[in-house]
Amino acid sequence: MSLPFAKKTIRSSLLQRRQGLCRDEVVRKSLKAQELLISQPVFAQAQTLALYSPIRNEVETDHLLSVALATGKIVCYPCVSGDNLNFFQVRTPRDLTPGCFGICEPSQKVDEIDPALLDLLLLPGVAFDLRGARLGYGRGYFDRLLADRRFSALCVGFCYDFQVQKRLPAEDHDQGVALLVTDQKIYSPSLL
Repeated sequence: MSLPFAKKTIRSSLLQRRQGLCRDEVVRKSLKAQELLISQPVFAQAQTLALYSPIRNEVETDHLLSVALATGKIVCYPCVSGDNLNFFQVRTPRDLTPGCFGICEPSQKVDEIDPALLDLLLLPGVAFDLRGARLGYGRGYFDRLLADRRFSALCVGFCYDFQVQKRLPAEDHDQGVALLVTDQKIYSPSLL
């Protein structure tokens, strides 16, 4: 089976399963994942972090935003700009409005944050594996960002535990995560 076909098959299966979650499950499991991350030193130590706006029943990040803002952290969200992501600071949840692909992004694109200054980047994904490999939606926005040599933030994959696979098909350009947080546990992948 070719790599693109294998990825497409896995993507389709897991997206369907995630879409099947009811609203109560999304809220409950998301809160568990967020609390688990908040309890970790990597969250406490991060001064500048990037979150994402969830779509298609992804693990929510609203509680992380509230806690981060309440503890004085600089929080930013990505905005699609051509083939790349730019990051802008958010000071309140009201700063987020629907943007590219219907994903909420900062409405005030005033305070741009250089990705090289991020301490922690939270990554959504369709699937992750025990080596830290990530399968996204296939557009490569995060892969291009993570491939930039100036980028040094701790990359944390954020998903439901059923999205963690033993091993995903990966291509040379695919970028992985250093830590994986789910609604059930934390994985410390060993990238091969």
